[in-house]
Amino acid sequence: MADFIPFALPTIGDEEIDEVVRTIRSGWLTTGPQARRFEAEFAAYLGRRHAVAVNSATAGLHLALEAIGVGPGDVVITTVFTFTATAEVIRYLNATPVFIDINPKTKNMDVQALKAALHRHAGRVKAVIPVHFAGLACEMGEILECAKKSGAVVVEDAAHALPTRSAGRLIGSFGDITVFSFYATKTLATGEGGMIVTDDDRWAERMRVMRLHGISKDAFGRYSDQKPSWHYEVVAPGYKYNLTDVAAALGIQQLRKVEAMHERRVEIAAAYLAGLASLPLELPYSDGLASHAWHLFTIELLLDRIDIGRDEFIGELMKAGVGVSVHFIPLNRHPYWRQSCGLDDQDFPVATDKFLRTVSLPIYPRMTKAHVERVIGAVAGLCERHAVAA
Repeated sequence: MADFIPFALPTIGDEEIDEVVRTIRSGWLTTGPQARRFEAEFAAYLGRRHAVAVNSATAGLHLALEAIGVGPGDVVITTVFTFTATAEVIRYLNATPVFIDINPKTKNMDVQALKAALHRHAGRVKAVIPVHFAGLACEMGEILECAKKSGAVVVEDAAHALPTRSAGRLIGSFGDITVFSFYATKTLATGEGGMIVTDDDRWAERMRVMRLHGISKDAFGRYSDQKPSWHYEVVAPGYKYNLTDVAAALGIQQLRKVEAMHERRVEIAAAYLAGLASLPLELPYSDGLASHAWHLFTIELLLDRIDIGRDEFIGELMKAGVGVSVHFIPLNRHPYWRQSCGLDDQDFPVATDKFLRTVSLPIYPRMTKAHVERVIGAVAGLCERHAVAA
């Protein structure tokens, strides 16, 4: 329908278009000077020594785990309340994923469950992957501390977390390794893409080599050197994970707008929190509106107070012209993970319960005040029509 509000839309302006056109006219389409520039500016934004541009956050997580030496016999702990990419990269390296439940307030990794898993698998845990769900920071102080005591590296899945703050510091500005996503729906969008940040020189160099076939020079270096540079050496069986200059051109301009776009997301989140407050819903937790990236705004139906199920609720919102989604179908609900890892809903009661009641509402800078009011009105109308008498 003409007045349908999509679930997500990227915020692309003339600046991004002009940067892409300049890049195409320069003759550099694959990894080149724009990718280098994007890396440098992203590293400076977060105050990190290294930023490694890749073609997806999935690639970034894979490279990060490979760089720290994850392999057969190793355990990597993460949460079931995530997209499959977080876990599948563990399987790429023939390591063993161990899944834990989430905190009911934050939907992030349950720190007590993490401590129990670290104890249960003592001596085998190579990495911990916390997921900053929806743009809310995990309890990074405790996670980093208990992982360090166990000899594990923390690889943060920050696909939702730009710009998220923890104790006043940007996620990605501290910690071991952090991986961001620039997928089309994310708070900084290049269509496809991602970035890995770290201060560790050795890990960064390994990831740079492995992202492009394990060769000793990247494409930019081989084709832009003034001296003969046809010769290169394959030093490892690497991957094809490099970010193109066209995508990097988008990222350069998006990075300049990331704080302004975040301000608009905060405004929409504030409007939702106020407009939906009196309804039979559980609204998202934040430890300060501006600390949350608000990549997602999720509501949870209080099913004892309304007589409509989650799936029917979604169908009615779609009929009303509001695009919505569900984040996430936890991994214990997917056939592969359920069967290969022996996962059961009863082992993850919080994640399972949240999934059955959660709806993700549209939240992005291109939404107008009228769009936001329509979403609030549609949700409120549904709740009122299906309210259970006290």
